[in-house]
Amino acid sequence: MADDTAAEDLKGRAKEAAGAVTGKDDWAREGKEQQKKADAEDTARDKEAEAQKARAEAEKKEADQRKTQ
Repeated sequence: MADDTAAEDLKGRAKEAAGAVTGKDDWAREGKEQQKKADAEDTARDKEAEAQKARAEAEKKEADQRKTQ
């Protein structure tokens, strides 16, 4: 988890806990949503890294094929 999303996740957990303790359901709900957002951002970052790696591998393979022609 990246630092920015880890902080967002931690804030969400704190807000969820505070909402649960104080009985403020909207805080608890917002906290859960912050955690989901952090998870989604991490997933998107991971998928983008995978895509970049795949593009780099494809470009290398293509360059190697051009060399042999």
